[in-house]
Amino acid sequence: MKRRIAIIQGHPDESGRHFCDALAQAYAAGARGEGHEVEMITVARLDFPLLRTQEEFRGEVPQSIRDAQATIQWADHLVFIYPLWLGMLPALLKGFLEQVFREGFAVQFTRSGWKRLLKGKSARIVVTMGMPALAFRFYFGAHGLKSLERSVLSFAGIGPIRETLIGMVEARSTESRGRCLIRMQQLGRRAR
Repeated sequence: MKRRIAIIQGHPDESGRHFCDALAQAYAAGARGEGHEVEMITVARLDFPLLRTQEEFRGEVPQSIRDAQATIQWADHLVFIYPLWLGMLPALLKGFLEQVFREGFAVQFTRSGWKRLLKGKSARIVVTMGMPALAFRFYFGAHGLKSLERSVLSFAGIGPIRETLIGMVEARSTESRGRCLIRMQQLGRRAR
């Protein structure tokens, strides 16, 4: 089955000279090669303010965020790719998510709880990091990743959510990085 995929490339450096960008491009190439439709959101290239008050959170949505929301709404499958910074996602990506996952888009609060407005979408989270992936997962408890999964994506109804953790990025050889890119292409082909 052909799917519509939105890749959210969350590295805060817009230069495109980092491994996150290469991973996003590999996933997109694999997906397009199998006939899936792909749209890319490069967070570092968007113009939006950080939200500082409840009034701003409930206020007007910037055009770049409305465009991102339209892409996410269009997609069946979301792929988030970002580097681990201080155990979590970079601040710019967090600011983007705060803008995008507003009430009325991601959830609708009711008297009896909330309605999850993004049901039916699946996701993959790809995180690169300098430490071993096992240390992040087991020693540090992958708290930043769990927060994104539970407090943002699952809260809005997105599932299943799969993970790819790529540790020791700076120490990887060209050959090892190449294997990671091949794996991303394979995931893209399967839209997983």
